[in-house]
Amino acid sequence: MFNDILSLPLSLSLSFSLSCYLCLTSLSLFPFYAGPSSWIMANLSHPSEFVLLGFSSFGELQVLLYGPFLALYLLAFMGNTIIIVTVIANTHLHTPMYFFLGNFSLLEILVTMTAVPRMLSDLLVTHKVISFTGCMVQFYFYFSLGSTSFLILSDVALDRFVAICHPLRYDILMSWAMCIRLAGAAWAAPFLVMVPTVISRAYLNYCHGNIINHFFCDNAPLLQLSCSDTSLLEFWDFMMALAFVLSSFLVTLISYGYIVTTVLRIPSTSGRQKAFSTCGFHLTLVFIGYSSTIFLYVRPGKAHFVEVNKTVALVTSVLTPFLSPFILTLRNETVKAVLRGQMQRLKGLHKAL
Repeated sequence: MFNDILSLPLSLSLSFSLSCYLCLTSLSLFPFYAGPSSWIMANLSHPSEFVLLGFSSFGELQVLLYGPFLALYLLAFMGNTIIIVTVIANTHLHTPMYFFLGNFSLLEILVTMTAVPRMLSDLLVTHKVISFTGCMVQFYFYFSLGSTSFLILSDVALDRFVAICHPLRYDILMSWAMCIRLAGAAWAAPFLVMVPTVISRAYLNYCHGNIINHFFCDNAPLLQLSCSDTSLLEFWDFMMALAFVLSSFLVTLISYGYIVTTVLRIPSTSGRQKAFSTCGFHLTLVFIGYSSTIFLYVRPGKAHFVEVNKTVALVTSVLTPFLSPFILTLRNETVKAVLRGQMQRLKGLHKAL
Protein backbone atom coordinates (compact mmCIF):
# COMPACT_ATOMS: atom_id res chain seq x y z
CA MET A 1 0.00 0.00 0.00
CA PHE A 2 2.74 2.45 0.98
CA ASN A 3 4.74 1.60 -2.13
CA ASP A 4 1.72 2.32 -4.30
CA ILE A 5 1.32 5.74 -2.71
CA LEU A 6 4.96 6.60 -3.33
CA SER A 7 4.81 5.64 -6.99
CA LEU A 8 1.47 7.38 -7.59
CA PRO A 9 2.85 10.74 -8.83
CA LEU A 10 5.03 9.01 -11.43
CA SER A 11 2.18 6.81 -12.60
CA LEU A 12 -0.09 9.84 -12.81
CA SER A 13 2.41 11.66 -15.00
CA LEU A 14 2.62 8.77 -17.44
CA SER A 15 -1.09 8.11 -17.54
CA PHE A 16 -1.77 11.85 -17.87
CA SER A 17 0.45 12.24 -20.92
CA LEU A 18 -0.88 9.14 -22.66
CA SER A 19 -4.52 9.82 -21.83
CA CYS A 20 -4.13 13.34 -23.25
CA TYR A 21 -3.28 11.75 -26.56
CA LEU A 22 -6.02 9.11 -26.54
CA CYS A 23 -8.76 11.47 -25.37
CA LEU A 24 -7.91 14.67 -27.18
CA THR A 25 -7.15 13.02 -30.50
CA SER A 26 -10.62 11.53 -30.68
CA LEU A 27 -12.19 14.78 -29.55
CA SER A 28 -10.20 16.86 -32.03
CA LEU A 29 -11.41 14.60 -34.83
CA PHE A 30 -15.02 15.01 -33.76
CA PRO A 31 -15.81 17.80 -36.26
CA PHE A 32 -14.85 15.54 -39.15
CA TYR A 33 -17.14 12.81 -37.92
CA ALA A 34 -19.93 15.28 -37.29
CA GLY A 35 -20.06 16.42 -40.89
CA PRO A 36 -17.26 15.41 -43.25
CA SER A 37 -18.96 16.61 -46.41
CA SER A 38 -19.39 20.16 -45.12
CA TRP A 39 -15.76 20.28 -44.00
CA ILE A 40 -14.52 19.10 -47.40
CA MET A 41 -16.66 21.69 -49.18
CA ALA A 42 -15.42 24.44 -46.87
CA ASN A 43 -11.81 23.49 -47.56
CA LEU A 44 -12.14 24.35 -51.25
CA SER A 45 -11.13 27.94 -50.39
CA HIS A 46 -7.86 28.78 -48.70
CA PRO A 47 -5.03 31.12 -49.72
CA SER A 48 -1.86 29.77 -51.27
CA GLU A 49 0.16 31.98 -48.92
CA PHE A 50 -0.19 34.20 -45.88
CA VAL A 51 1.27 37.65 -45.27
CA LEU A 52 2.90 38.02 -41.86
CA LEU A 53 2.68 41.62 -40.69
CA GLY A 54 5.22 41.04 -37.93
CA PHE A 55 6.49 44.43 -36.77
CA SER A 56 5.35 46.38 -39.82
CA SER A 57 3.81 49.00 -37.52
CA PHE A 58 7.38 50.19 -36.84
CA GLY A 59 7.80 51.03 -40.52
CA GLU A 60 11.41 51.42 -41.62
CA LEU A 61 12.52 51.35 -37.98
CA GLN A 62 11.82 47.61 -37.78
CA VAL A 63 15.24 47.02 -39.36
CA LEU A 64 16.75 48.34 -36.12
CA LEU A 65 15.17 45.39 -34.29
CA TYR A 66 17.19 42.90 -36.32
CA GLY A 67 20.46 43.36 -34.42
CA PRO A 68 19.10 42.95 -30.85
CA PHE A 69 16.81 40.05 -31.81
CA LEU A 70 19.62 38.27 -33.69
CA ALA A 71 21.95 38.68 -30.69
CA LEU A 72 19.33 37.25 -28.31
CA TYR A 73 18.65 34.34 -30.65
CA LEU A 74 22.32 33.45 -31.04
CA LEU A 75 22.97 33.76 -27.30
CA ALA A 76 19.95 31.56 -26.56
CA PHE A 77 21.16 28.97 -29.08
CA MET A 78 24.71 28.96 -27.74
CA GLY A 79 23.67 29.01 -24.08
CA ASN A 80 21.28 26.07 -24.39
CA THR A 81 23.79 24.18 -26.54
CA ILE A 82 26.41 24.62 -23.79
CA ILE A 83 23.95 23.22 -21.23
CA ILE A 84 23.27 20.16 -23.40
CA VAL A 85 26.96 19.51 -24.09
CA THR A 86 27.81 20.00 -20.40
CA VAL A 87 25.16 17.51 -19.31
CA ILE A 88 26.30 14.93 -21.86
CA ALA A 89 30.04 15.36 -21.29
CA ASN A 90 30.14 15.43 -17.48
CA THR A 91 29.37 12.21 -15.62
CA HIS A 92 28.43 14.16 -12.46
CA LEU A 93 25.38 15.43 -14.34
CA HIS A 94 24.21 12.01 -15.53
CA THR A 95 21.22 12.10 -13.20
CA PRO A 96 17.46 12.16 -13.90
CA MET A 97 17.13 15.89 -13.12
CA TYR A 98 19.82 16.92 -15.60
CA PHE A 99 18.51 14.42 -18.13
CA PHE A 100 15.19 16.29 -18.08
CA LEU A 101 16.91 19.69 -18.07
CA GLY A 102 18.96 18.63 -21.11
CA ASN A 103 15.68 17.78 -22.83
CA PHE A 104 14.31 21.18 -21.82
CA SER A 105 17.33 23.02 -23.25
CA LEU A 106 16.96 21.10 -26.52
CA LEU A 107 13.30 22.10 -26.65
CA GLU A 108 14.21 25.76 -26.08
CA ILE A 109 16.49 25.60 -29.12
CA LEU A 110 13.89 23.89 -31.29
CA VAL A 111 11.02 26.20 -30.29
CA THR A 112 13.03 29.30 -31.18
CA MET A 113 14.06 27.74 -34.49
CA THR A 114 10.43 27.32 -35.54
CA ALA A 115 9.62 31.04 -35.33
CA VAL A 116 12.61 33.33 -34.75
CA PRO A 117 14.70 32.78 -37.94
CA ARG A 118 11.62 33.52 -40.03
CA MET A 119 10.89 36.62 -37.95
CA LEU A 120 14.48 37.85 -38.39
CA SER A 121 14.39 37.45 -42.16
CA ASP A 122 11.05 39.27 -42.35
CA LEU A 123 12.55 42.27 -40.56
CA LEU A 124 14.79 42.84 -43.60
CA VAL A 125 12.20 42.49 -46.38
CA THR A 126 9.04 44.34 -47.32
CA HIS A 127 7.11 41.35 -48.70
CA LYS A 128 6.66 39.03 -45.72
CA VAL A 129 4.92 35.93 -47.03
CA ILE A 130 4.77 32.30 -45.95
CA SER A 131 3.17 29.51 -47.95
CA PHE A 132 0.00 27.87 -46.66
CA THR A 133 1.83 24.58 -46.16
CA GLY A 134 4.74 26.34 -44.46
CA CYS A 135 2.32 28.06 -42.11
CA MET A 136 0.68 24.76 -41.13
CA VAL A 137 4.09 23.13 -40.56
CA GLN A 138 5.25 26.03 -38.39
CA PHE A 139 2.01 25.87 -36.42
CA TYR A 140 2.43 22.13 -35.86
CA PHE A 141 6.01 22.20 -34.61
CA TYR A 142 5.69 25.38 -32.53
CA PHE A 143 2.79 24.09 -30.45
CA SER A 144 4.01 20.48 -30.32
CA LEU A 145 7.43 21.50 -29.02
CA GLY A 146 5.94 24.10 -26.67
CA SER A 147 3.56 21.56 -25.13
CA THR A 148 6.41 19.08 -24.71
CA SER A 149 8.49 21.64 -22.79
CA PHE A 150 5.75 22.02 -20.18
CA LEU A 151 5.44 18.28 -19.69
CA ILE A 152 9.22 18.09 -19.25
CA LEU A 153 9.05 20.83 -16.59
CA SER A 154 6.47 18.77 -14.73
CA ASP A 155 8.83 15.78 -14.98
CA VAL A 156 11.53 17.87 -13.28
CA ALA A 157 9.05 18.70 -10.51
CA LEU A 158 8.27 15.00 -10.03
CA ASP A 159 11.99 14.25 -9.89
CA ARG A 160 12.51 16.88 -7.17
CA PHE A 161 9.48 15.52 -5.28
CA VAL A 162 10.92 12.01 -5.16
CA ALA A 163 14.47 13.23 -4.39
CA ILE A 164 13.42 15.38 -1.43
CA CYS A 165 10.34 13.64 -0.08
CA HIS A 166 11.45 10.01 -0.61
CA PRO A 167 15.27 10.07 -0.93
CA LEU A 168 15.75 6.44 0.15
CA ARG A 169 13.56 5.23 -2.72
CA TYR A 170 14.88 7.70 -5.30
CA ASP A 171 17.03 5.22 -7.26
CA ILE A 172 14.10 2.81 -7.52
CA LEU A 173 11.34 5.25 -8.38
CA MET A 174 13.44 7.41 -10.73
CA SER A 175 15.25 4.64 -12.58
CA TRP A 176 16.55 5.35 -16.06
CA ALA A 177 13.77 3.22 -17.51
CA MET A 178 11.19 5.40 -15.76
CA CYS A 179 12.93 8.60 -16.87
CA ILE A 180 12.94 7.48 -20.49
CA ARG A 181 9.24 6.57 -20.28
CA LEU A 182 8.40 9.96 -18.76
CA ALA A 183 10.41 11.87 -21.36
CA GLY A 184 9.09 9.67 -24.17
CA ALA A 185 5.48 10.32 -23.17
CA ALA A 186 6.20 14.06 -22.89
CA TRP A 187 7.57 14.11 -26.45
CA ALA A 188 5.09 11.74 -28.08
CA ALA A 189 1.75 12.96 -26.71
CA PRO A 190 1.82 16.58 -28.04
CA PHE A 191 3.17 15.57 -31.46
CA LEU A 192 0.38 13.01 -31.87
CA VAL A 193 -2.37 15.27 -30.56
CA MET A 194 -1.34 18.15 -32.82
CA VAL A 195 -1.87 16.10 -36.02
CA PRO A 196 -5.69 16.38 -36.07
CA THR A 197 -5.42 19.94 -34.74
CA VAL A 198 -3.37 21.04 -37.74
CA ILE A 199 -5.59 19.09 -40.15
CA SER A 200 -8.59 20.99 -38.78
CA ARG A 201 -6.86 24.31 -39.63
CA ALA A 202 -6.17 23.09 -43.16
CA TYR A 203 -9.90 22.39 -43.61
CA LEU A 204 -11.05 25.87 -42.61
CA ASN A 205 -12.46 28.35 -45.11
CA TYR A 206 -10.21 31.45 -45.03
CA CYS A 207 -12.39 34.13 -46.58
CA HIS A 208 -11.31 37.11 -44.42
CA GLY A 209 -8.07 37.67 -46.34
CA ASN A 210 -4.61 36.24 -45.87
CA ILE A 211 -2.96 38.86 -43.63
CA ILE A 212 -1.80 37.51 -40.25
CA ASN A 213 -1.11 40.24 -37.72
CA HIS A 214 1.75 38.37 -36.08
CA PHE A 215 5.36 37.35 -36.72
CA PHE A 216 4.47 33.64 -36.99
CA CYS A 217 1.42 31.46 -37.64
CA ASP A 218 -0.18 31.70 -34.22
CA ASN A 219 -3.54 30.15 -33.41
CA ALA A 220 -5.76 33.18 -32.73
CA PRO A 221 -4.74 35.21 -35.83
CA LEU A 222 -5.39 32.17 -38.03
CA LEU A 223 -8.86 31.63 -36.61
CA GLN A 224 -9.67 35.31 -37.10
CA LEU A 225 -9.16 34.87 -40.86
CA SER A 226 -11.67 32.04 -41.08
CA CYS A 227 -15.34 32.48 -41.86
CA SER A 228 -16.07 28.86 -40.87
CA ASP A 229 -17.70 28.09 -37.56
CA THR A 230 -14.66 27.74 -35.29
CA SER A 231 -16.48 27.53 -31.96
CA LEU A 232 -15.84 23.80 -31.61
CA LEU A 233 -12.18 24.22 -32.57
CA GLU A 234 -11.77 27.03 -30.05
CA PHE A 235 -13.33 24.88 -27.36
CA TRP A 236 -10.99 21.98 -28.01
CA ASP A 237 -7.99 24.31 -28.26
CA PHE A 238 -8.94 25.54 -24.81
CA MET A 239 -9.28 21.97 -23.56
CA MET A 240 -5.86 21.08 -24.96
CA ALA A 241 -4.35 24.10 -23.21
CA LEU A 242 -5.96 22.92 -19.98
CA ALA A 243 -4.63 19.40 -20.51
CA PHE A 244 -1.04 20.24 -21.39
CA VAL A 245 -0.39 23.58 -19.68
CA LEU A 246 -2.63 23.77 -16.62
CA SER A 247 -2.48 20.06 -15.82
CA SER A 248 1.32 20.01 -15.93
CA PHE A 249 1.29 23.20 -13.87
CA LEU A 250 -0.97 21.47 -11.35
CA VAL A 251 1.43 18.51 -11.16
CA THR A 252 4.26 20.99 -10.48
CA LEU A 253 2.29 22.82 -7.78
CA ILE A 254 1.29 19.61 -6.00
CA SER A 255 4.88 18.32 -6.13
CA TYR A 256 6.25 21.54 -4.66
CA GLY A 257 3.51 21.57 -2.04
CA TYR A 258 4.85 18.24 -0.77
CA ILE A 259 8.45 19.48 -1.14
CA VAL A 260 7.87 22.61 0.96
CA THR A 261 6.09 20.59 3.65
CA THR A 262 8.97 18.11 3.79
CA VAL A 263 11.74 20.73 3.76
CA LEU A 264 10.16 22.74 6.59
CA ARG A 265 10.43 19.63 8.76
CA ILE A 266 14.23 19.54 8.35
CA PRO A 267 15.65 20.74 11.70
CA SER A 268 18.86 22.41 10.44
CA THR A 269 18.86 25.68 8.51
CA SER A 270 21.68 24.50 6.25
CA GLY A 271 19.68 21.38 5.38
CA ARG A 272 16.67 23.44 4.39
CA GLN A 273 18.79 25.79 2.29
CA LYS A 274 20.47 22.88 0.50
CA ALA A 275 17.10 21.30 -0.30
CA PHE A 276 15.60 24.54 -1.59
CA SER A 277 18.72 25.37 -3.62
CA THR A 278 18.07 22.39 -5.91
CA CYS A 279 14.58 23.74 -6.69
CA GLY A 280 15.14 27.49 -7.09
CA PHE A 281 16.22 27.47 -10.74
CA HIS A 282 13.34 25.16 -11.68
CA LEU A 283 10.76 27.37 -9.97
CA THR A 284 12.14 30.39 -11.84
CA LEU A 285 11.73 28.59 -15.18
CA VAL A 286 8.23 27.50 -14.17
CA PHE A 287 7.18 31.05 -13.30
CA ILE A 288 8.53 32.59 -16.52
CA GLY A 289 7.24 29.83 -18.80
CA TYR A 290 3.79 29.27 -17.36
CA SER A 291 2.88 32.91 -16.70
CA SER A 292 3.30 34.00 -20.31
CA THR A 293 1.80 30.85 -21.86
CA ILE A 294 -1.25 30.80 -19.59
CA PHE A 295 -1.87 34.45 -20.51
CA LEU A 296 -1.63 33.66 -24.23
CA TYR A 297 -3.41 30.34 -24.65
CA VAL A 298 -5.38 29.25 -21.59
CA ARG A 299 -8.46 31.31 -22.38
CA PRO A 300 -11.33 30.54 -24.74
CA GLY A 301 -12.23 32.54 -27.81
CA LYS A 302 -10.27 34.23 -30.59
CA ALA A 303 -10.98 37.89 -29.81
CA HIS A 304 -7.62 38.51 -28.14
CA PHE A 305 -5.61 41.70 -28.01
CA VAL A 306 -3.28 41.06 -30.94
CA GLU A 307 -0.55 43.58 -30.12
CA VAL A 308 -0.38 42.45 -26.49
CA ASN A 309 -0.29 38.81 -27.59
CA LYS A 310 2.49 39.59 -30.04
CA THR A 311 4.60 41.18 -27.31
CA VAL A 312 4.07 38.29 -24.88
CA ALA A 313 4.79 35.75 -27.66
CA LEU A 314 8.03 37.61 -28.35
CA VAL A 315 9.01 37.19 -24.71
CA THR A 316 8.19 33.47 -24.88
CA SER A 317 10.00 32.89 -28.19
CA VAL A 318 13.11 35.05 -27.71
CA LEU A 319 13.63 36.28 -24.16
CA THR A 320 12.76 33.11 -22.20
CA PRO A 321 15.11 30.80 -24.20
CA PHE A 322 17.82 33.46 -23.76
CA LEU A 323 17.33 33.58 -19.97
CA SER A 324 17.04 29.82 -19.40
CA PRO A 325 20.78 28.98 -19.61
CA PHE A 326 21.62 31.83 -17.23
CA ILE A 327 18.98 30.65 -14.77
CA LEU A 328 20.29 27.08 -14.95
CA THR A 329 23.87 28.20 -14.31
CA LEU A 330 23.52 31.16 -11.95
CA ARG A 331 20.99 29.46 -9.66
CA ASN A 332 22.49 25.97 -9.75
CA GLU A 333 25.66 25.33 -7.76
CA THR A 334 26.32 21.94 -9.36
CA VAL A 335 26.26 23.30 -12.92
CA LYS A 336 28.39 26.28 -11.88
CA ALA A 337 30.98 23.97 -10.32
CA VAL A 338 31.07 21.78 -13.44
CA LEU A 339 31.45 24.80 -15.75
CA ARG A 340 34.24 26.23 -13.56
CA GLY A 341 36.04 22.88 -13.73
CA GLN A 342 35.74 22.79 -17.51
CA MET A 343 37.02 26.35 -17.80
CA GLN A 344 40.04 25.51 -15.66
CA ARG A 345 40.79 22.45 -17.80
CA LEU A 346 40.56 24.57 -20.96
CA LYS A 347 42.95 27.12 -19.44
CA GLY A 348 45.34 24.30 -18.55
CA LEU A 349 45.24 22.97 -22.12
CA HIS A 350 45.79 26.48 -23.48
CA LYS A 351 48.87 26.97 -21.30
CA ALA A 352 50.23 23.57 -22.27
CA LEU A 353 49.97 24.51 -25.93
